[in-house]
Amino acid sequence: MRTRTGILFLTILLMACTTITAYADDDDDKPKKDSIVVSPWAADITARILASQTGVQNWVEDGRNTLNSTLRFDIKVTQSTEKWEQVHESRLAMGVVKLDTLSFRKADDEIRFRSSFRYQGDGFFKHVNPTIATDFSTQFAAGFNYSKNPLNDGRPAPVKVSGFFAPATFAQTIGLTYAPAESFRHRFGVGAKQTIVSIERVRPLYNLPADKSTRFEMGFESRTQLDKKVFENVHVKSSLGLFAAFNKPDLPDLLWENQVNMKVNKWLGVNMEFKALYDRDISKALQLRESFSLGIIYDLI
Repeated sequence: MRTRTGILFLTILLMACTTITAYADDDDDKPKKDSIVVSPWAADITARILASQTGVQNWVEDGRNTLNSTLRFDIKVTQSTEKWEQVHESRLAMGVVKLDTLSFRKADDEIRFRSSFRYQGDGFFKHVNPTIATDFSTQFAAGFNYSKNPLNDGRPAPVKVSGFFAPATFAQTIGLTYAPAESFRHRFGVGAKQTIVSIERVRPLYNLPADKSTRFEMGFESRTQLDKKVFENVHVKSSLGLFAAFNKPDLPDLLWENQVNMKVNKWLGVNMEFKALYDRDISKALQLRESFSLGIIYDLI
């Protein structure tokens, strides 16, 4: 029954997205009075090469040779019509770290795509907008636990604990967006979430039986976003996402992401990130991750 509900939900979502896209892309060589004026696509693509390095030799007070490097692409594409706004965002990141004589290890790895279609009407719908949104995330390369074997199957560390599409998360939402300002948005609605783990051996780590690759959930979804340039060279982005499944609404999944990007000049920048993740299907502990880096920034578009 749950699977049939999910298929129906995804079918409705796909039909709605197709209708919206066709409506937004409908053009006329000879626009008529009161016709919808389609704005051109606006794209923002930024490439970042972030790195840090420490070298020591005969240093009495202790120290280690380290090398950390990350390549990241941030992409945002938008288009607005008289009634509809669509926003598509993606992030592709891959980073490695080397400590002393150890081999290179993965430090950052992310594939993420987000899309939203927002209706901008009059009256009540001027500030509270019906919205359809989708979200997808996974990673490029395999991840390992170098300190212990969390699977407890007798193998010594390091043990593979993740990989491409292991896990991968899809989410779809139909709801309302409150946008009192361009820099602030809050969305609330009903959502579906699918967690896929393609590697059978690691499925128990994500609360899936070995013979089942996908977990489907439906519940309430909320996302609050802040995207603001606080100074000429300082840009702050923050996103708080909550998902409460209908069968376990007492403590929802949480993903809180924060970025502060500071430009020293056209090509040099400082990047600070903080991420908090809570998902009982993965861990009962709050997962935290932070980074501070200096690197080269290049705006491709």
